[in-house]
Amino acid sequence: MAFLETKLPAPFVALAIAAGMWLYWRDTQVMASSWDLRIAVSVAISQFSAALVLAAFVAFRRAHTTINPMHPERAAALVTHGIYRFTRNPMYLSLVLLLLAYAIRFDAVGALGGPVVFAAYVTRFQVLPEERALEAKFGMQYADYCRRVRRWF
Repeated sequence: MAFLETKLPAPFVALAIAAGMWLYWRDTQVMASSWDLRIAVSVAISQFSAALVLAAFVAFRRAHTTINPMHPERAAALVTHGIYRFTRNPMYLSLVLLLLAYAIRFDAVGALGGPVVFAAYVTRFQVLPEERALEAKFGMQYADYCRRVRRWF
């Protein structure tokens, strides 16, 4: 399955999984309650997700490097500042959180599989190939960074 490595951008994968979550919710006839706390938690997670991705974009912009996940070997700099001091994958983490917020909004337990499937897919077909490319390009600097900062959170 190596042919899938870095071929599908994570946002497209997240959209496909979100569509699957919606289909699951629609087909199981689970009626989402209007419970205010559930809605508030979903909105708060979505806002945190947006803040994470914005912080990641700002860090990449300041480093003058690419955010293109299809070509990690084109990275001009190793980004280790800003949000990248806390997680090596804030953009992917933001998508996991967005899918989690979506699942909470549906109020359907089965929809919680969406973020899990996304995290597993992205880890295997995006994160691990990116890590290999960054290690090849930045060597010990990247290895040291990986020892200091966790992959997801």
